[in-house]
Amino acid sequence: MAVHKAGRKAGRVATAVAAAALIGVAASACGPDEDNGGGAEKSSSSAPESKGPGTKGPESKAPGSDVPASVKGGVITVGDPKAEHTVKVYEDSRCPFCRKFEEGGAQALVGPVADGKVKVEYVIASFLDKNLGGSGSVNAANALRASVEAGKFPQYHAAVFANQPAEETDDAYTPAFLLKIADKVDGLRGGAFDKAVTNGTYKKWVGEAMTTFSEDGVQSTPTVLIDGEKSEGEALYDQGEFAKQLKAAGIS
Repeated sequence: MAVHKAGRKAGRVATAVAAAALIGVAASACGPDEDNGGGAEKSSSSAPESKGPGTKGPESKAPGSDVPASVKGGVITVGDPKAEHTVKVYEDSRCPFCRKFEEGGAQALVGPVADGKVKVEYVIASFLDKNLGGSGSVNAANALRASVEAGKFPQYHAAVFANQPAEETDDAYTPAFLLKIADKVDGLRGGAFDKAVTNGTYKKWVGEAMTTFSEDGVQSTPTVLIDGEKSEGEALYDQGEFAKQLKAAGIS
């Protein structure tokens, strides 16, 4: 197994599934092996149980599902660009610990994002294809970029993690499967989106996002920065504990 190195307005976001995964958890994370390009065991923790393709995870909320996403360089931003606070999330779609963050700590972001108190910046990496073989991480990142143009990034981002393969070694994120996941997001499917997913329209951007990941010096997923400070430990996977970290930074 490879271990990888993230009120009324709130009511409108309650129909989507959580999004976001982070890097840099000492006890449980996924990361590139710089020596040989393979997955490296970083701790004794086992990967969380993943859902099989086509299944839906526990009902949860997607931060910013009623807020348009924007792209600048290799970063996708959700929330009010002028928000006082920033949470930056580094993830790989095949990383099971990223899904675990989605179901846990990420839930504490729903209200603050909806209220305009914080924006979330996503850097979507794709190193697990090199570690584990296949092209699923690249395919998923390309599809997620396409969902920005369709105005459905938070909802689709959540759905991609909710339908994560049962094992991180499963290269299940094919274009066909990613389109099947898109069927679960109202209003996402369409000619432009489907073509982008099938043809890999945003593969160049996927490389740009991976460059951002590397240049930022990130070593694992999920990694989460709260106003530039790294969030670490099991708090990433617990909504209440992560909410305490947000509150300590002035976000609630």
